[in-house]
Amino acid sequence: MTKANDVRDMSDEQIHERVGELREELFRLRFRASMMELENPQLPKTIRRDIARMKTILRERELAGGAA
Repeated sequence: MTKANDVRDMSDEQIHERVGELREELFRLRFRASMMELENPQLPKTIRRDIARMKTILRERELAGGAA
């Protein structure tokens, strides 16, 4: 689980890379879940929330940059 403060310390490029990695991981988890049961069924939910948290911080930065 990624904390918001940790994400804020990352650059925009790092956040975009991490979001891409998490999307790939989420895809693999969904595929694996269709074939068999997941060890941790809460993991896809956690990954989705991490992606949303990162996208929210990117949007905050975008809005703050536009206002300046």
